Amino acid sequence: MPTYYITTLNIAIPVFISLILLEIFYAKYLDRTYVIRSMDTLSSLCSGLTNVIRDVLGLTIIILSYDFMVDNLALFKIKTTWLTYVIAFIGIDFAGYWVHRINHSINYFWNHHIIHHSSEEFNLACALRQSISNFFSLTFIFLIPTAILGIPTEVITFLAPLHLFAQYWYHTRLIGKLGFLEYIIVTPSHHRVHHAINKEYLDKNLSQIFIIWDKLFGTFQEELDDVPPVYGVKRPVRSWNPIYINFVHLFLLIKDAWRTNNWIDKFRIWFMPTGWRPKDVEKKFPVSTIESTNNYEKYYPSISNNLQIWSWIQYVIVSFFMMYFINHLHLITFVEGIFYSLFLFIFIYSLTSLMDRDTYALFFELIKSILGLFIIIFFGDWFLISDYFSSATFIIQTYFISSLLIVFYFSYFEKNQLSYSKE
Repeated sequence: MPTYYITTLNIAIPVFISLILLEIFYAKYLDRTYVIRSMDTLSSLCSGLTNVIRDVLGLTIIILSYDFMVDNLALFKIKTTWLTYVIAFIGIDFAGYWVHRINHSINYFWNHHIIHHSSEEFNLACALRQSISNFFSLTFIFLIPTAILGIPTEVITFLAPLHLFAQYWYHTRLIGKLGFLEYIIVTPSHHRVHHAINKEYLDKNLSQIFIIWDKLFGTFQEELDDVPPVYGVKRPVRSWNPIYINFVHLFLLIKDAWRTNNWIDKFRIWFMPTGWRPKDVEKKFPVSTIESTNNYEKYYPSISNNLQIWSWIQYVIVSFFMMYFINHLHLITFVEGIFYSLFLFIFIYSLTSLMDRDTYALFFELIKSILGLFIIIFFGDWFLISDYFSSATFIIQTYFISSLLIVFYFSYFEKNQLSYSKE
């Protein structure tokens, strides 16, 4: 992984966390604590970690590289100036709009995006819900115009992460409408509409930086004073587990393609509009869908304060493991990296399953602890951590055993039945 990417993560992650904390404190100051829910926020943060792991592993297939397109399609050789960066940024934003629109329009591609809409709240934390199921990218198709113009690869490479990070700030309910900026850029008001499942708002405001694309292509909708946005997805996922959420729509498509008796439907289900299902399957295997947003009850399993505290402790610990991982990639082998990544995924799955009060949470915790202990025994250390602190490996071993016992307690001795309530 390039050094600049590690540096970017080391800067971006603390900044994002700091802004989330600032939003929490400001919401409390304004007495708008409904903006933040503890476990929903934690689920979003865990989703952010899974996305970093995916990026570290490089699991996205680039069908056609931008570098190749520039070399073979460019009609001009241009000198890199400030204007080059402006044109490139507009080109990236144009591509982003159309990829985003496809994600909202076609069944298969919705699975790339469902995680981002899965939160039933709208805050800075939910911006971290990014996909780990988009195994190939379509962005190259819509960057063909910039390639034809001869925009250099290094300009696109530099601007792409900045374009992504610039979409973070508008995921909030604490900023109202912004006057003349509403006509130029995507604002929190515009994006609240985008995340809403009200019929007036569904699949609107798909732009990422400049709102002009929605106005040009007919997908713009203003936030209405008399229609408060209701957030989430039309088929509620009812889970805090970001790994499960990432694949829940894909699993439904696979099952529907298998179950339908119509061979044409087995093929076309993947390319039909988002939410389409074969008629025979829809009738025999109905799926709960929100028809009315009135009095919609949000997902919130009833869990104790102790479990919430433990969940946050676990998040701090897995974040430490994550930061250690990305900052020591250059010191570990490919095989070690695969083991470490698998450990992190299982850690997050175990943590969020326990938040869901899933009966399999203890099983995944057991797998996590066994894998962690195996890594220490097989490699003789926790990826060179003893070089910093001689007792570190012993502390990590103690943690795995203690964590397993604590999760066993929450799974079998704390009498919390799965129920749902608004917080």
